[in-house]
Amino acid sequence: MLLTNVAYAANVTLNFRDMDIKAFIEIISKETGKTFVIDPRVKGKITVVSSEAMDEQQIYDVFLSILSVHGFTAVPSGSITKIIPENLAKSQNSPVLPIDDAPVDSSSFITQIVKIQHISAAQLIPLLRPLIRQQGHLVAYPNNNNLVIYDNASNVKRLLKIIRRIDQPVDENIEVLVLEHATATEIVRIISNLERKNEKTQVTNIIADTRTNTVLISGNKATRLRLRTVVTHLDTPVQNTGNTQVIYLRYAQAKDLVGILKGVSSTLEKTDKSTTETNNPTVNIQADENTNSLIVTATHKELQNIQSVIRQLDIRRAQVLVEAVIAEVSSDILRELGVQWWLYGDEGTRPIGAANFDNAGSKIADLATASRNVPTIGIGSSLGIGTFNDKGLLTFGLLLQALDADSNTNVLSTPSLLTLDNQEAEIVVGQNVPFVTGQYTNSGAVNNVGNPFQTIQREDVGIKLKVKPQINEGNAVKLDIEQEVSSISRSSSASDIVTNKRNIKTTVIVEDGNMIVLGGLIDEELQQTTKKVPGLGNLPIIGGLFRSESSKKVKRNLMVFLRPIIVRNADSENIISGDKYSYMRIKQLEQRLKQPTLAGMEKTPVLPDLNEFLTILPGEASPMDIEPQLYK
Repeated sequence: MLLTNVAYAANVTLNFRDMDIKAFIEIISKETGKTFVIDPRVKGKITVVSSEAMDEQQIYDVFLSILSVHGFTAVPSGSITKIIPENLAKSQNSPVLPIDDAPVDSSSFITQIVKIQHISAAQLIPLLRPLIRQQGHLVAYPNNNNLVIYDNASNVKRLLKIIRRIDQPVDENIEVLVLEHATATEIVRIISNLERKNEKTQVTNIIADTRTNTVLISGNKATRLRLRTVVTHLDTPVQNTGNTQVIYLRYAQAKDLVGILKGVSSTLEKTDKSTTETNNPTVNIQADENTNSLIVTATHKELQNIQSVIRQLDIRRAQVLVEAVIAEVSSDILRELGVQWWLYGDEGTRPIGAANFDNAGSKIADLATASRNVPTIGIGSSLGIGTFNDKGLLTFGLLLQALDADSNTNVLSTPSLLTLDNQEAEIVVGQNVPFVTGQYTNSGAVNNVGNPFQTIQREDVGIKLKVKPQINEGNAVKLDIEQEVSSISRSSSASDIVTNKRNIKTTVIVEDGNMIVLGGLIDEELQQTTKKVPGLGNLPIIGGLFRSESSKKVKRNLMVFLRPIIVRNADSENIISGDKYSYMRIKQLEQRLKQPTLAGMEKTPVLPDLNEFLTILPGEASPMDIEPQLYK
């Protein structure tokens, strides 16, 4: 609704409340003489309160501010001005200001190109990006070290002030120092350690160029002078031409490096034959395994080359934590039902008929010849009726056998293994189970010579994880994996021990921290067996007396997952180990809470608190000695 619109010559006072924005644009068009093209998405109500009269330019500036508050902007295009949402303004023809022109304060969007004189334009991007509006844009063009800023004019003007204060010349240069006696990598290592320990040292960069054996120093004048003096003192010649030196290794094995270094030294000797009068070898390398050190005898030049190779090989290798998850759900269902009968005539001396089956428990023929002794009856339920004659023979018999067996398995295993890069490791968690592979027993005869015996072979049954990780460029890990899961089956249909075995042997590449599925199995097996008397077994009702049926159904669902984690430093080791330690302690505390409180029963031992455990120094009381304090 229009409250006031009073004209005083060229001045206008604007007071509107809840006025439609399109009607407001129409009023501004009349007052400024501009032609507007309104986007259909421009909608809403506006409110403006003014206590003073404004000229034409002031009115237009207020108009641009109102559009910005409501998420719209005005984009000039020739003789017209387009009113569009701010998020679409990037694709429009916004004004491009020359490099040296400063924008005037305005809410309209402009594009400003800024020439950066003394620093890199890319370095300003993270500093200025938080100051750009959401609809704005900021990009660096490294070819000519320019910044391109797209935002409203007032914000661009503020950014230019910030850029001019940051883009100042600094007293820095680069010096190249050519070494004559020392190696560039050794000099850089020594100076870097000194600079790291001195926190008050000015920020500087020192880099070694191994190809030309030079040291490059960048920084202010005072820092360059100080480092040039240190480098000059270190670059001094060695008094003798031959040298024997003991090099103590930190990470590598001395015996493993001897072969590599001898090959390198022989190559160097062949290269220097043209400048050496004698062909006798001048390099001798020995390994001392007790101190894990190398004893090297060589000329100064050869010794420098060998030391350079050792420094690059004797590095701390990263470690890889491999976590595996084996999930298996299986079920074994067995159903058996059978009817057998036996009939003899002439006082049990002549058989008349029999229905004898072996797929559902014991056979009735074995029971008929048992001579009233207790026969061997198979598993399941057996119900029989019958009569025996005076000779102990079965004259009539009816045997009903039924079995219903269910075996369900739900296994979840999460083995984990930590090993060095490119080092094979193995973990085995299980049991050593004996299996009978052969036996011998005496028949009871007097002349039979020999002692009864059994041969037993023991096999590991459980979880085996063998892995060899290799960290590739970046964070990818190549894994040579052999995963085996074995267990003793609870199936009731076998005559001896049955072992389940799942084995995966493969090579994969996984990104650090990602999970990958190694393999899986979804299997369903159904076995149905029916034995019957031809013709009679097919009768509708009484046919069940002349047949035996068994059904076995096995379902297996198995998945193996794996997740490698690269451990590059001690902090990562402490975090991972601390998490595992705390997890085990929580589980022990939960178990202690569930323990019944019986008189005289000691509490379940619990791991000590990690922080208190790590503060115990060697030689002090152990956690078990101070159990009341630690086992809270």
